[in-house]
Parts: sequence; structure tokens; C-alpha cells
Amino acid sequence: MVQRRSRRTNRRGRGDGVKKRSRHLDGVTEIDYKDAELLKKFTTEQGKVLPARLTGASPKQQRKIRRAVRRARVVGLLR
Repeated sequence: MVQRRSRRTNRRGRGDGVKKRSRHLDGVTEIDYKDAELLKKFTTEQGKVLPARLTGASPKQQRKIRRAVRRARVVGLLR
């Protein structure tokens, strides 16, 4: 008898139970407010910071991203 795998998925639509991670931070050692190109990957077109569930960042990384984006806005590097 052949076992069948369930075709049901969880609420997020992924059936394997593994959270998909973003790779924007691979190879990045420091999140700096002066690196506007990196910070643009974590903001929307309106300039809002994307939530961690979309960026795939850990809570510690998300806090650093949020702080850096806010500083870059004050300095004028981001809008």
C-alpha cells in the first residue's frame, strides 16, 4: 500500500511547515544607516519599514533595521 501525502496546507499556504527566509542579510555583517541601498530592500515605496514576517529578519536584526531606517530618514538618505 502506498502512503499518500496530505495536500492540505497551513494558514500561510506553505505545506511543509518551514518559514521562508529572506536572503537580503546574507553576508551582511553590520546594518548601517549610511547603506541606503540595503535599507531600501526593507522599506516600501512609501518609506515604511516592512514587518519581520515579510523580510525574514530575526527580531534582533529587525530592531537594527528599524533603527537604521529611522536614522537614514533623519539624515536625508531615505525618504
